[in-house]
Amino acid sequence: MAATANKIQWLVGGIKFYPALLSAIAKARVSVELETYIYANDEIGNQILHALIAAAQRGVKVRLLVDAFGSLALPGNFFEPLRVVGGEIRQFNPLRFTRFGVRDHRKLLVCDRQIAFTGGANICDCHQGDGVTQGWFDLLVRMADPELATRLTEEFDQSFTNASFTKGRLRVFRRFRSQTNEAQIFAVRPGRGASSFQRALHQELARTASADFIVPYFLPSRRFRKRLLQVIRRGGRVRLILPALCDVPLARAAGLIFYTRLLRSGVELYEYQPQILHAKLFLVGQTVFAGSSNLDMRSLNLNYELMLKFTDPTTVAGAKEIFAEALKHSRRIEAKTFRQSQNFWQRWKNYWAHFLIARVDPLIALRHIC
Repeated sequence: MAATANKIQWLVGGIKFYPALLSAIAKARVSVELETYIYANDEIGNQILHALIAAAQRGVKVRLLVDAFGSLALPGNFFEPLRVVGGEIRQFNPLRFTRFGVRDHRKLLVCDRQIAFTGGANICDCHQGDGVTQGWFDLLVRMADPELATRLTEEFDQSFTNASFTKGRLRVFRRFRSQTNEAQIFAVRPGRGASSFQRALHQELARTASADFIVPYFLPSRRFRKRLLQVIRRGGRVRLILPALCDVPLARAAGLIFYTRLLRSGVELYEYQPQILHAKLFLVGQTVFAGSSNLDMRSLNLNYELMLKFTDPTTVAGAKEIFAEALKHSRRIEAKTFRQSQNFWQRWKNYWAHFLIARVDPLIALRHIC
């Protein structure tokens, strides 16, 4: 896709981003930091593991951080070959009932503090493909920028150092925003109230005439819906590409309760048809946000997330190309057709799905946050 002096590059589909990840690890000579929510024992998981082992064997400092819940299915000795050759592996927030609900949802790879990748994709075969004919539709952004990569390494350092939470209940992190020449970095942590990322997103919505979102889990707050309505009242346009196929059906069902009111307000709703939608891309005017965060309470208030904001015209143009291509594979949802599809039983299921995800889950997780 489009690049800014070869610094910022959009990679859509595992067919593009996994070879790029493997190539960056293979070329590393000093350090490799990898952070992910899900790490699977499958083909791509083993390819990445072997690349990390090879890096460690040639003297590269390799550090790997996986979320304890997201990567729960891994065999206990899966990373032992990497540990034997000097790699450091840690689990983020080891499973305990008192803090079970707070997770590390970030996806990040940094090599030699020179090149970095972030986005929505985990390390698993489900993303293998182009997102149209095969594999989930997801994306990563590649950043060949030492300043940006260094800042992201510093953020990884915090996560890696405090992964076990032995220093106290969730007091070891802070909300974080950092400015570089290429992007703004928003490292979001759990907590009540709006994060720096939410504030930045709302500020952009308050002054834009267009807003386009690709997001798999969409449970908007009242304030966010108000911002979308304000865009439309100013004569602007709001388009949402949401999943027709979702890896968490309960989350999709919960989001359906908003369809009618959004359609009535003039928001254009589309559902991506070919594959499971997992990409997160938010285009607000001439600004683009990308990273690991969804637009639901879990991402915005309960998880550790990583988002970046880009304003460079070429980078924004590349994001617009991605949205336009996704739109070609999406079906527009019409208000009348949607109402007819929602019988009492369907509405009842959607209501309880929303209750569980938007009420029960946050109530439990927020009890674990100081």
